[in-house]
Amino acid sequence: MMRALGRYFAAILLLALPGAAPAGAAEPLKIGFSMSLTGGLAVNGKPGLLAMQIWEQEINAKGGLLGRPVQLVYYDDQSNPANVPSLYGKLLDVDRVDLVVSPYATNMVAPLMPTAMQRGLMVLSLFATAINDEFHYGNYFSMLPLGPNTKLENSRGFFEAAMTMTPKPETVAILAADAEYAQNTAAGARVHVKEHGLRIVYDKSYPPSTVEFSTTLRAVQAANPDIVFVAAYPADAVAIVRAANEIGLKTRQFGGTMVGLQSTTIRMQLGPLLNGIVSQDWWVPSPKLIFPGMTAFLAAYQAKAAGAGVDPLGYFIPPYAYARLQVLAEAVEATKTVDQAKLGAWLHANPVHTIIGDFRFGPEGEWAAPRVLTLQYQGIKGNDIEQFRNVGTYVVLHPSEYRSPDAKFIYPYDAARQN
Repeated sequence: MMRALGRYFAAILLLALPGAAPAGAAEPLKIGFSMSLTGGLAVNGKPGLLAMQIWEQEINAKGGLLGRPVQLVYYDDQSNPANVPSLYGKLLDVDRVDLVVSPYATNMVAPLMPTAMQRGLMVLSLFATAINDEFHYGNYFSMLPLGPNTKLENSRGFFEAAMTMTPKPETVAILAADAEYAQNTAAGARVHVKEHGLRIVYDKSYPPSTVEFSTTLRAVQAANPDIVFVAAYPADAVAIVRAANEIGLKTRQFGGTMVGLQSTTIRMQLGPLLNGIVSQDWWVPSPKLIFPGMTAFLAAYQAKAAGAGVDPLGYFIPPYAYARLQVLAEAVEATKTVDQAKLGAWLHANPVHTIIGDFRFGPEGEWAAPRVLTLQYQGIKGNDIEQFRNVGTYVVLHPSEYRSPDAKFIYPYDAARQN
């Protein structure tokens, strides 16, 4: 009798423990991924994770998916592409996740693709450029508004803006990290150079570990280009901006596809050093880009950002990280399954509805229509965060449907830097 009473009270205690599931409770629906929480990509990886955790809380408050609570299972890939295959092997074989989504960034997504193709996984990537140009994998989908011509769209607006200058530019310098993302966008830039009849006077790559760029930019300056196009990741982008200001780079237009400049933390760090730079972006607080649900998401994110020690505004990665899980949930709810092939087939056939707008995926899994913003930083004074809430800080030059009202492209770069 004592043993029976012991088992009874043990069962009661177990049910009383926080998180203890009652008998017959549904097993969690596990979504697995790696994220850069340390290393050079963590400045964007950590805000992306917070956005995904907000989605997890909200979806579970609504009852989860397929009648099951959702559980995010993730590991830090340390911003190291070599870590990705083993982490996804662990997620699939040890954690037994039901679904996966990709890491953040081109260089981290590419190593996942062989595993995904071998196992027939559906892949929803996050800010990966031109991945499927190589693989042509039918169950790949990109959360990045590059459209079908992925290598061209990142830099299209930069060169479209350049050709509005009077007189028109003639020469270009290209500086790119020796990494997949930067090389993809630099390749697209060379296509635009040819289309516009420009002439390249400097075209070099640098190791991603490079930390000092003054000597490099002096070499760029010696070539005397009208335009300087840079393709870089966060740490090197910051160093390049600092070096351009340090040497007093003289050119008519400076910028490119510098990942990291979209981070509020980096924007506050650089402050007025950003003035005049022309760069790509994916979302800014323009009335034309406030889609349904965006305001509520940003309020939820910003309420948690300080405590999490991440980007305080969350304009760059977080909306897309959150929207990616909205896309996944919409497919799961529509098909009533976690079958990878059925989910992929549904995404190919249907539009999706998210806080970053409604869109369709094209045949290669890219957005059917592009929506890359090209903006110029203007009027930044000091390092105060409030100015980065102001849409006037980001003057959208391209595309025309999202162009800032009364937008004025300031050039040459010397004049824009002092503005």
